[in-house]
Amino acid sequence: MSRLSWLSDSIREFFRKGDLLLLSLCLAASGFGLVLIFSATRYIGGYRNIIIQALAICLGVAVYILLSSVDIELFTEKSWKWMLAFNVVINGLILTPLGYEAGGNRSWLSIPGFPVNLQPGEIAKLTFVLLLAWQITRLQERGISRPSSVFQIAGHTLVMFGIIAVTSGDFGMGLTYLFIFVIMAWAGGVKKRWFLLAAVVCVVGAVVIWPRISHMYFAQRFAVVIDHLLGNPDTLYEQTQGAGWQQTRSILAIGSGGLTGMGYLNGVQTQSLYKQSLPARETDEIFAVCGEEFGLVGCVLLLLLLGAIILRCIWVARRACSPRSALIAMGYAGMLLAQVGVNVGMCLYVFPVVGLTLPFISYGGSSIVTMFAAMGVVSGIKMRSLPSWLRDRSHI
Repeated sequence: MSRLSWLSDSIREFFRKGDLLLLSLCLAASGFGLVLIFSATRYIGGYRNIIIQALAICLGVAVYILLSSVDIELFTEKSWKWMLAFNVVINGLILTPLGYEAGGNRSWLSIPGFPVNLQPGEIAKLTFVLLLAWQITRLQERGISRPSSVFQIAGHTLVMFGIIAVTSGDFGMGLTYLFIFVIMAWAGGVKKRWFLLAAVVCVVGAVVIWPRISHMYFAQRFAVVIDHLLGNPDTLYEQTQGAGWQQTRSILAIGSGGLTGMGYLNGVQTQSLYKQSLPARETDEIFAVCGEEFGLVGCVLLLLLLGAIILRCIWVARRACSPRSALIAMGYAGMLLAQVGVNVGMCLYVFPVVGLTLPFISYGGSSIVTMFAAMGVVSGIKMRSLPSWLRDRSHI
């Protein structure tokens, strides 16, 4: 009875103080995603994808409400060692027989008896942000821009990037972790000279190792985008029929949609029975589905919805009760911004195909539940934000 009482009290507290606006934005975006997924998978027949996505959204809402009632700072303080172990173990499971390859990457877990596959990299993003925020705030006490502090937080991030690269080869997911690190390090007060130094090291490193990796497929994906942007006629076949095939189909779909689109369920490539007509149309290329059937108007509406979610996270961060909570909210904002930017860039042929889904929109149970969970943490931060009178005095 006490547990039921605690649950009912938590739900009432959520509806009184929780971030209902953020939840509404998330539901609007995921609802738009359901509409696009139905169109993108109609050629397959059946409703399996829609049912799974709808169930994942329902589960995501429940997780959102649950995490809103959790004091995430206290939880991180007491459980950081377990979370660190969790990040390593869950990604390491990909190397076991549970590992499953889909979309060219062995980045999934297929658990016997479980109805859907899980993507460890998606799930571990949640705890990675919590751990990095905990680490940064502890290092701020002795100076976050000291070499030892910068090397510690950068080392943490590079270890996670390395684990993902070794276990799954999912560099798109790894790039998301790097972008989260950049946003949180910047918000945490790391001085600009470190970012400039990192940029120089990356450029020099790319120039040095490029001759050794240029034959690899993932490197060809980068090369074909550069050739496309520069208009290199010598690699035209590769740009359109080789490594750039998926992106060529994507920009053709977006371009054919014009201002208002071809109409729902009327997109030529979206409704084609030929799977390769628009590859990965329900996941990586779902933005192209929006462009073809809803046109520029639909794409702008979609981006406005996602932009509003990101801005809401930043708004919560600015009113957080502590630097750690602010960093967590900024980390999740950075996570969303990275995925939106990379996914849309892939569809517009200005960024290589790295297998990164569009948050709240693309098909994927792990992705949608993870996104709602992250926003539930942000809602919990909003519930514990500083009152306006105290927030104003904190700037004096």
